[in-house]
Amino acid sequence: MVGCVIVFENTIIGEGFTSPYGGAHAEVNAINSVIDPRVLEKSTIYVTLEPCAHFGKTPPCCDLIIANKIPRVVIGCMDEHEKVCGKGISKLKAAGCDVIVGVLEKECKIHHKRFLTYHSKKRPYIILKWAQSKDGFIAPLSKSEIKPVWISNTRSRQLTHQWRAQEQAILVGANTVAQDNPCLTTRQVEGKNPIRIIIDIKDTLTSSSQVFNSEAKTIKLTETEIDPKKPLASEVSNALYAKKITSVIIEGGLKTLQAFINEGLWDEARIFSSSDKLKEGIKKPQIKGKLTKETRIESDYLKIILNDKHSDI
Repeated sequence: MVGCVIVFENTIIGEGFTSPYGGAHAEVNAINSVIDPRVLEKSTIYVTLEPCAHFGKTPPCCDLIIANKIPRVVIGCMDEHEKVCGKGISKLKAAGCDVIVGVLEKECKIHHKRFLTYHSKKRPYIILKWAQSKDGFIAPLSKSEIKPVWISNTRSRQLTHQWRAQEQAILVGANTVAQDNPCLTTRQVEGKNPIRIIIDIKDTLTSSSQVFNSEAKTIKLTETEIDPKKPLASEVSNALYAKKITSVIIEGGLKTLQAFINEGLWDEARIFSSSDKLKEGIKKPQIKGKLTKETRIESDYLKIILNDKHSDI
């Protein structure tokens, strides 16, 4: 969501953010919230992302700013969308607006990291997530029941469900579905369910698995969309981009996680480390990156690692 505020004589007189898909943009909502529109001619509008200059689901925001004669526009970062990408800035300047670009640019890019990644890198923003035991295992070698083996604690799992609600999609491989029969929904917090993406190249899974219930949309990626002879992560990333998936949290097993790590196709890794030991099992993925956060969640430790090769966003 884009954020926008309008300031007159050092006082915020209007504010707004992007409506759900197809609805009004942040600038429209901010302008409409101003009680006395006459003061807009003497105001400054601040917006986290470059105002659009094209007709989409809604008219161009630039046209509305120009029509209301707002003289000064402060923009956090440029829009990477090919239909915008500087065109909004040029249009505002051509109309006589005083335009300033790059104020709190780093913070705005972080805020819009999903959108910017999708349009600049032609792939979704990719988050890897797993839980590992104190001795470095992510799952036991064998199980007596087809259900998840919890390594992280209850609070950590609740946080994971919060993350699911924040991303457009969640992804696992066919083996995770076969071994754990997960729901992959948001249950422990209030929030929307992500789209469930299942890598099932050989199309072996049946509709009896919980991921195919009616609680959320599920997309199965088979050999028709993924070439098994090509690098897995790249094939999946391309398929998700084609389906307009802007962000995905990957909660798969070692093979899936390591494929994205090895191909460098990831942006964040969120790793829970338990205080318990498994003694034996499937080894944790091997990953290198920039540690940006380390915190304790009751008995667990959470590390957030960024892929420092993607530090431009």
